[in-house]
Amino acid sequence: MSRIGLTPPDWLVRNLQAQQAPVNRAAVARAAVAMSLPLAVGLAVDQAAYGALASMGALSGVIGDTADAYRMRILNIAIPQLFGAVGITLGSLVYGQGWTAVCAVTAVALVSGMISTIGAVASVSGLLLLLNSVVGAGLPMPGDWWLAPLLMTGGGLLVLLLALLAWPLRSGVPERAAVAATYRTVADLMAACGRAEYDEARHAVTQSLNQSYDLVLARRARHHGRSPELTRLLAQLNAITPVVEAVPAAHLSGQPLAPEIPDTVRHLARAVETGCTGPIGLKLPVPVSETSRAVDHALRHAAEVVAVPDVDPRGIDDRLGRPAALGVRAARAARNVALSAASWRYGLRLALCIGLAQALVSIVPVPRSYWVALTITFVLKPDFGSVFSRALLRALGTVAGLVVAAAVLSQVPRGWWDVPVMLLLAPLIPVLTPRGYGYQTAAITPVILLLSDILNHQGTALLMPRLLDSLMGCAIALVAGYLLWPESWHTRVGDRLADAVADTAAYVEGAFGGDGEPAARARMRRRLYRDLSVIRTEFQRALTEPPPMGRRAAAWWPLVVAVERIVDATTAARVRVRHGAPPPSSAEVGQVTLQLRELADGLREAETLYEVRTDLTGPAGSVLEPVRQEVAAARAITSPR
Repeated sequence: MSRIGLTPPDWLVRNLQAQQAPVNRAAVARAAVAMSLPLAVGLAVDQAAYGALASMGALSGVIGDTADAYRMRILNIAIPQLFGAVGITLGSLVYGQGWTAVCAVTAVALVSGMISTIGAVASVSGLLLLLNSVVGAGLPMPGDWWLAPLLMTGGGLLVLLLALLAWPLRSGVPERAAVAATYRTVADLMAACGRAEYDEARHAVTQSLNQSYDLVLARRARHHGRSPELTRLLAQLNAITPVVEAVPAAHLSGQPLAPEIPDTVRHLARAVETGCTGPIGLKLPVPVSETSRAVDHALRHAAEVVAVPDVDPRGIDDRLGRPAALGVRAARAARNVALSAASWRYGLRLALCIGLAQALVSIVPVPRSYWVALTITFVLKPDFGSVFSRALLRALGTVAGLVVAAAVLSQVPRGWWDVPVMLLLAPLIPVLTPRGYGYQTAAITPVILLLSDILNHQGTALLMPRLLDSLMGCAIALVAGYLLWPESWHTRVGDRLADAVADTAAYVEGAFGGDGEPAARARMRRRLYRDLSVIRTEFQRALTEPPPMGRRAAAWWPLVVAVERIVDATTAARVRVRHGAPPPSSAEVGQVTLQLRELADGLREAETLYEVRTDLTGPAGSVLEPVRQEVAAARAITSPR
């Protein structure tokens, strides 16, 4: 019997596949304490409902407890809690007011969607603003109007307090660990030179560099260079950049690097992590070529920077640009939100879906109706992943979570038994969240149902309404927030890829055209690699969608890899010139940039890929020969027939 019909499609396999991630044991412990302690206190004072509200607030804090750096934890947890307090207050004020509640929640959805486009913290803040307003508008809150926001905010801040307990003892440790991790990913990249694993290792380096720079520069924006420790970390990050630049040249040579070279980088990583200073003994092979000289020079420079205890902040360049003052960034973000078509488009999509959900449950009697809007709030978050995939995973995760919830609600009596149950259920949230959205939903569902039952005492009667409401919310999000908006995959991703190709042309010009400032070239290269990393993530999300979008993403994927290789080849050529190779002529550079700009224009105009003939020739042995080969390969990629 043929098994072809039993093979699941690739997009479904990608959606259901669990992501690999380490377990954050500290976050697991914080989740258990922060969500169980309010319940215990509420039971002790005979106010179980108050304890449940505080645990709900702690749940949002647990979901946002993802940063390692302590200052970033304040941003990730405290700021969304303030928006959540506003949301629960607004929702409670319109509870039971029919169409007034519909209009109010829809307006909150518009604001929530627009501010979600600013960045990661703003996205979580917008999510919590809308989430709590929906809860407040659909669920009667105990006590005075101010009590619910106070309790829920207090629960979230309890998570923050637990997360900051070790700050006096471990200040700066997460930042050092992030920079050391970047050094280790660079060592893995060097070990992968000349092998098939190189592309994935290089992508891991880009992600690690982005994370480390964000972490260090975010703190530096507040310290303004006064912190010697942060200045030293930034210098160490800058020092590993020439090593990263030299690696593509080594990879293009086709020969693996000597094992002593990646071992040296791992040795430097240990020194960074422990904060050790002083002479570092290097055991490096004797360089015999331009490429090996570049690697040797970059490693020795990195070792000197790691060994220096004090760094002059005036000599440090921020490879991503020094962050602007907080007030300037806030004004810039507000202006972008108000004038950006993308923010209005997403805000209107979210407002339409929430308005439809609120109107539907106002006309049709649906038990526990606020869960419909809650589902839409979680699903319709394009910055969190594919809307289609999240709807699918939300439905599957809800079913799995309801199985656990059924056992809890039917077998565990309400009261003090809720505390040990929460001690078991709450840690599953930080354990399963990194695995994927479906796993997170399966972990959150029984927790939410347990807290809802403490507030309403409906037992297993909560189960079927929860399932029906979740399915209704997924259906509304898919139809009104996904299918009815003809934003083609090409528009979302193809244009960004075209911009990256045009930026690559500018990078080639800047690398060989005149006396450009080295720091400016470094910033251009870092921005380009960061943009390509974002584009790669967007493509990977598109691969989880069903045909035709998933199929189109698969067709364009080789071009994403080709553009990354063009940037690598350009970087390698620049390194070779810096270490003795003859520079290319201006005619060679102009020929390559012309081809890249033509490719960018073609990407903006084409809906599908098609073969483009290219004529790239040049002198034999030129440093631009690998670049020409990669450009020709990119332009020769064909669409599937």
